[in-house]
Amino acid sequence: MDLIVLAIYPNLVKNFIVKNKNKFKENINDLNKKLKAFERESMELRQSEFKIESKMERLSANKESYTTRLFEDYDLSYVKALEFRDDSIEINKKIHEKRGYYMTNLTFNDLGLKETLVKAIDDLGFTTPSQIQAEAIPVALSGTDIIGQAQTGTGKTAAFGLPILNNLTVKNAIGSIILAPTRELAIQVHDELVKLTKYEKLNIVAVYGGAPIHLQARDLKRANIVVGTPGRVLDHIRRGNLPLSSVEFLVLDEADEMLNMGFIDDMEEIMKSIPEERQTLLFSATMPPQIKKLTKKYLKDDAQHIAIARKEMTGSTITQNFFEVNGSQRLEALCRLIDLDNPSAGIIFCKTKKGVDDLVSSMQSRGYMVEGMHGDMSQIQRMKTLAKFKNGSLKFLVATDVAARGIDVDGVTHVFNYELPQDIESYVHRIGRTGRAGRTGTAYSIISPREFGFLNQIKKVTKSNIVKKSVPTVEEIYNNKFAILLEEVSTIIEDNTDTSRFTKIAEELTEKFNATDVIASLIQNQFKNKLSFDYKNNEIASPKKEDVRLFFSAGRRDGLTIKNLINYIKDNAKVGASQIRDIDIMENFAFVNVDDAIHMQVLEKCTGGKINKRRVNVEVSTNNKKRSRNKRSSK
Repeated sequence: MDLIVLAIYPNLVKNFIVKNKNKFKENINDLNKKLKAFERESMELRQSEFKIESKMERLSANKESYTTRLFEDYDLSYVKALEFRDDSIEINKKIHEKRGYYMTNLTFNDLGLKETLVKAIDDLGFTTPSQIQAEAIPVALSGTDIIGQAQTGTGKTAAFGLPILNNLTVKNAIGSIILAPTRELAIQVHDELVKLTKYEKLNIVAVYGGAPIHLQARDLKRANIVVGTPGRVLDHIRRGNLPLSSVEFLVLDEADEMLNMGFIDDMEEIMKSIPEERQTLLFSATMPPQIKKLTKKYLKDDAQHIAIARKEMTGSTITQNFFEVNGSQRLEALCRLIDLDNPSAGIIFCKTKKGVDDLVSSMQSRGYMVEGMHGDMSQIQRMKTLAKFKNGSLKFLVATDVAARGIDVDGVTHVFNYELPQDIESYVHRIGRTGRAGRTGTAYSIISPREFGFLNQIKKVTKSNIVKKSVPTVEEIYNNKFAILLEEVSTIIEDNTDTSRFTKIAEELTEKFNATDVIASLIQNQFKNKLSFDYKNNEIASPKKEDVRLFFSAGRRDGLTIKNLINYIKDNAKVGASQIRDIDIMENFAFVNVDDAIHMQVLEKCTGGKINKRRVNVEVSTNNKKRSRNKRSSK
């Protein structure tokens, strides 16, 4: 109405403008001030972010250079790398918080996903996204490339899978390729995506080595999403079975593992072959230099780096214990632990394929329901074994680290480290097979005295409370089983269970024999086959203490010789030369074996001193094998 009046009376318009001119100017000036303030704040934020990121790069370069130089070909370099990764993640977390990416108290409804996907998630029983999902999904939905850094078990599959399922436009061709390091992980990703596509008309195909390639080629003709190992995916590309012209999404899942397994060349060839206008989502627990190079070369310049800080590397729901025995007692210790706890489902880890085969044979001969899994077995055999383990017909699975990667089985109550792994990350992966989805779990490690130093490194880096316990005695095992039996019998009596069919034989036995003798005989018969090991002694003898191998951060280039190293240890730790053995001097560092009784004394007294003007650091070595070959000097 006011506009009509102004249109009819132009003078009123003129007077209105004149009267309010100064007010308009004030409003404009106020808006300009606010705009400048906003621009100034934005500039400060960008400068702050740039400083933090520059500092991260400088720290990374300096620390990587120092760590590589000091710990070349030595396991402690891995430990230091892990520690630095934590620092980097914390800095990155602050950046994400400042940018507003760090989201809490969200539901899947808040992430911008379409209704059918939210419904499928709801059917699976999930309502709240994990941190990596909350941060990555909105960014991925916007079409931006992602570098995701998060540990195993954080929900990465849904973090990249849901945006792909939401945004995929190709319906009659292959629109997405997902690369995974192992067959088991590829199968797991495939199965999870199938669950998420409950209300979608999409075909997801898994391709991996060990399965008939002609059958995979047939399935690829109707595929929308392909999940596979790099080698087999590349094989299908070269054979013309996997057309790439319509690919919209490329995912590299656990890129660091693919690097470690030697797939870097295959990964690059695949990435070069896929159209550049794709969206790339790379996920990796660590960011080694080669992975960083891949991201710079093949991901867009505006790719977002999303790093999730680890509150703890190992789950708080997992009880962790270790048992110290001599090497020859490992099998008996394992059997005693199983006989005591009677796990409903357990995974037992060995370092090697031969170790898996030997342990399976030993356990089967003692009546355990157990089978093995390692890389030399056919894919069909491995899948059959895993299926039996999942449905409960198989109680124990003995596996190597590679074979067990990607195994996600509900209800695993126990993980046994029959042998400690080669690195700390593998320990985390191992025990993460239990205590999943909020359940409690138990992780047991059986170690020799020589492995104690590495176990301490695991405790330090993972910040885990790994408690030493004694191997159960035969008496403890029987008492535990007696308690279970007593509870079962008491329940039968209290529930008034019908036992009338056994009453007559009970009366006959008690008339003929003493009632206590009858019950004891029945219990003996019940327990005749309850113990799988022929235990000759109530207790396992205490392990014999072995030498402790120590690492010294000085080598030949520092003028170190066997003679002056022995003198340095004798003079500082006040120990005898007879307690110092097996000295290996390398270019940049040295290894020394000392009596277990004095190793803490040597650590304390020799750390921080100088040999030929070089300050020396001393640590327990995680590499217990004597080195015989010289190392090249690091530049």
